[in-house]
Amino acid sequence: MIEPLLKDLPLKAASFIVTIYGDLVVPRGEILWMGSLIEVCGRVGIGEAPVRTAVSRLVQAGRLEGERVGRRSFYRLAPAARAEFGAAARLLYAPDAFEDGGWLVVHAPGLTDDIARQHHLARMGGDVWIAPDHGQDLGSLGTVLRAGAVVGADRLTGFWELSRIRDGYAGMLSRFEILDGALAAGATIPAADAMIARLLLVHVYRGVMLRDPRLPVDALPVDWPGIPARRMFRDLYRALSPAADLAVGQSLQGSHGRLEAITASSEARLAFFR
Repeated sequence: MIEPLLKDLPLKAASFIVTIYGDLVVPRGEILWMGSLIEVCGRVGIGEAPVRTAVSRLVQAGRLEGERVGRRSFYRLAPAARAEFGAAARLLYAPDAFEDGGWLVVHAPGLTDDIARQHHLARMGGDVWIAPDHGQDLGSLGTVLRAGAVVGADRLTGFWELSRIRDGYAGMLSRFEILDGALAAGATIPAADAMIARLLLVHVYRGVMLRDPRLPVDALPVDWPGIPARRMFRDLYRALSPAADLAVGQSLQGSHGRLEAITASSEARLAFFR
């Protein structure tokens, strides 16, 4: 079941390593042995040399921190990377990422495009920007007005370039549909494969979702693939987790031995999907 998930999937070592840490390691003490990291990456076709090169660059960039215990090297996410994945985790492992919400209209003279993209702000004209309201604090950018229900909200989608996001969600649905159907029909998957499948699920879904402004439901096209993609992510994550967590406890090692299969943090994530 893993081979179809990897077909034509471009995997960069550094990005996949961050996925491994965010999904498997952070909820279990945050430290992973380099040998375990090489083993997991090898399962998706990333060789030892690219892993070591990526880890070295992630350390230099302040994304990972290393320590040695005897002859073994162990790494943890650096604070900045941990905070970044923590923010992503609050979206990934949440009850519902798409909801009926309002809008933020921001008057922000001098706002750069880079800062605007970070906050999913779209320019309405001049120094006026708009973003879906997810409770974020944009007061440091300028004057912020909140709007509730908007007549003709569906016309606001034109302020964002959504075609690549639509394609990303559609690609995810296509990539994982065979696995989703097999598990729904009662198929079983070996624990080691379940761990890899869940990592790929998180990696692919996160890559699309973090670019998605998550517009209110009343502004989305009726056939918006983000909603079934969210449903698939939730269902597959829940179905794969018992076997995937078992594999973590059987095969991955931190500085104090094997990682725990189940922790309070890993259970808290699953609680949102039940």
